[in-house]
Amino acid sequence: MPSMTAKKKCCKDKPRCKKCPVVLKRLADAGCAERCDLRHYLVDKKIPKKVLKKARQR
Repeated sequence: MPSMTAKKKCCKDKPRCKKCPVVLKRLADAGCAERCDLRHYLVDKKIPKKVLKKARQR
């Protein structure tokens, strides 16, 4: 599993970027990522397209 670091603050893009803390939290809730500490996550290599799209929407 590759690790990913969340940004400090959301950049308010539409759709949200993949390193946004909100997106990583939603992926963790969906079971596609695992939270290590406050800003570090272990993310699955293959995230289903529908799950990623749902996590990135505003």
